[in-house]
Amino acid sequence: QVQLVESGGGLVQAGGSLRLSCTASGNIFRVNTMGWYRQASGQRMELVAVISAASVISMVDSVKGRFTVSRDNAKNTMYLQMNSLKPEDTAVYYCRLGYGELWGQGTLVTVSS
Repeated sequence: QVQLVESGGGLVQAGGSLRLSCTASGNIFRVNTMGWYRQASGQRMELVAVISAASVISMVDSVKGRFTVSRDNAKNTMYLQMNSLKPEDTAVYYCRLGYGELWGQGTLVTVSS
């Protein structure tokens, strides 16, 4: 059974950086598109970035130039490097395998002003 485990969230001041990781068990990671999503309190789930198996990337405009998504297929791990963080980036961040129902448990990112 494939599982996704996120790590790397925490509390950071505005302007700071965090790196999130999402590690998948199983062998299907490398053939799948992976995505980072976030949900702020009381808000809808928002797609942040997706990266295909061939590392083609798409990102939401609000994070372009500040966030970088990457993957290491040898480690079954996807990363989200978040720089120049803003209070509005505060949310629970989730990773997702493909476009199906397999999600990680989420990791909380809190950016203080």
